[in-house]
Amino acid sequence: MRVIGLMSGTSYDAIEAAAADLTLDGDTLWLRPLGHLSVPYPDEVRELIAATLPPAATSTAAVCALDTRVGQAFAAAAVRALGELCGGEAGLVVSHGQTMHHWVEEGTVRGTLQLGQPAWIAEATGVPVVSDLRSRDVAAGGQGAPLVGMTDALLLRGLPGVPAALNLGGIANVTVVAPGAEPLAFDTGPANALLDAAVGHFTGGAAAYDEDGRRAAAGRVSPALLKVLLDDPYYRRAAPKSTGKEHFHLPYLQRALAAVPTPEPDDVLATLARLTAVTVADACRAHGVTGLVVSGGGARNPVLMRMLGEELPGVGLRPSDDLGVPSDAKEALAFAVLGFLTVHGLPGALPSGTGARRATLLGSITPGRGPLRLPEPATTPPRLLRVAESASH
Repeated sequence: MRVIGLMSGTSYDAIEAAAADLTLDGDTLWLRPLGHLSVPYPDEVRELIAATLPPAATSTAAVCALDTRVGQAFAAAAVRALGELCGGEAGLVVSHGQTMHHWVEEGTVRGTLQLGQPAWIAEATGVPVVSDLRSRDVAAGGQGAPLVGMTDALLLRGLPGVPAALNLGGIANVTVVAPGAEPLAFDTGPANALLDAAVGHFTGGAAAYDEDGRRAAAGRVSPALLKVLLDDPYYRRAAPKSTGKEHFHLPYLQRALAAVPTPEPDDVLATLARLTAVTVADACRAHGVTGLVVSGGGARNPVLMRMLGEELPGVGLRPSDDLGVPSDAKEALAFAVLGFLTVHGLPGALPSGTGARRATLLGSITPGRGPLRLPEPATTPPRLLRVAESASH
């Protein structure tokens, strides 16, 4: 089945679209990447997202407008992927949507909200759409995150030692696949969320991120500020656990800076990069990780990667590209896999990763232009993910 995955993370800078041919052969899921696109949000949509995200106050009118505008932006990305990556033919589109709120109370997720009305995607492409993939896991008592755990576990299984996958988006999450144990997946804390918020604040909105980590490289870590930031109880909470920008946002950082004044912006950025490295490393050490497969936007930040290496001596770091999965497309491909599992009647969440009572089928299905025809349900869930040679485009 040819599947398009659409993803926009907590950094909300662009919609990542990836396409793949997926085939289930016994307990092996074969994935052949067809290419990927990064489609920036229109400026007005990005500004609307920023103005609506917690801790901002909002209205149902703004939420309705955002649901439509994000849906239209995802539809435009899907149309491009359909034409440019799939030769005009696909059997399924899987849309993550844009996370606007992850409702957590005392470590329990009560609800999660991803906007981006899938009807716009189905109408624009004529292809069935799987969307709202997190809510079913939450309803089953899970965190609803991180959902990449299923794909990570299938990809890493069989690697030597205790391999783990690390995604450095707005939030950092890891999936640990230890021999003889159920896979474990959880959010370690902020990756780009606080870094991007700080850059936007210090530049008055002129820059959205620290390009190539240059400003962090020019700064010096403030031990006092790092100590205050590390005092967050989230880091001491046991996995499975999840978090988001409703917790790690600019006012959160400003409160820390009020407690420990740090006058040089570059020093703040260096400290925030070290915060991510330390919290990821602590999580990896706690679970005996021996090798780390890295993806996400933060993987392109040389300062962050250098600090990770310093915090995890002896742990090999390599990009997911080494396993045949392009780092920039990994999350979009992961959601393509989850939608594929859904339409084949297979669970897409790992209870050991999300804390759910049971493994559930994920998402809701919006029909395309024709009658909805689902594949025959699969009888065997995949145990391994193998990447076939990429198609050339």
